[in-house]
Amino acid sequence: MKASAELGSNLQSVLVDLIELHVQGKQAHWSVVGKNFRDLHLQLDEIIDDARTFTDELAERMRALDALPDGRTETVTKTTHLPKFPAGEVDTTETVGLVTALLTATVDNIRDVHEAVDEEDPASADILNGFILKLEQYIWMVSAEDRKPRKPTAKDSTRPVGKA
Repeated sequence: MKASAELGSNLQSVLVDLIELHVQGKQAHWSVVGKNFRDLHLQLDEIIDDARTFTDELAERMRALDALPDGRTETVTKTTHLPKFPAGEVDTTETVGLVTALLTATVDNIRDVHEAVDEEDPASADILNGFILKLEQYIWMVSAEDRKPRKPTAKDSTRPVGKA
C-alpha cells in the first residue's frame, strides 16, 4: 500500500508532535525542581522513552507506506501543535501542569487525524490507538500528582449508603 498525500500528512502531523513531546519532556526532566522531584524526574524518563519509541514506530510505518517522515528541527518547530515549555528551572507543581498540557495536546492531535487515518489505513490507526492508550494513561498519572481527593457522594458510591 502507498499512502495518499492526506495519510502522509496526517501521520507527519502526529510524528512532529511525538518528536516535540520527547524534546520538551527532556527539557522538563532537566529543569524540574521541588517537592517530589525524584518521582516526577523518573516518570518523565518513562514518558520520554515511550515518545521516542512511538516516534520511531510511526516513522517506520510511514516508510512502509512510502511516505517520507520529516523530523528536522525546523519542520518540528514550525508544525508542532504542542505548547512551548518555559526556560529555566520549573517547580514540580508547574511541571505537572505543563507536561499534562503537552500530553493532552499530543493526544488531541492524534484524535483529530484518527478518523481520516482509519478510513485509508486501519493498520496505522491501530498504531495510533496504542499511542492514545499509553499517553492518556500518562495524562492520568502525571495530573494525579497535584490532584486532591474528591469527596465521595452517595451517588458516587458503589455500595449502599449506611453500609460498611
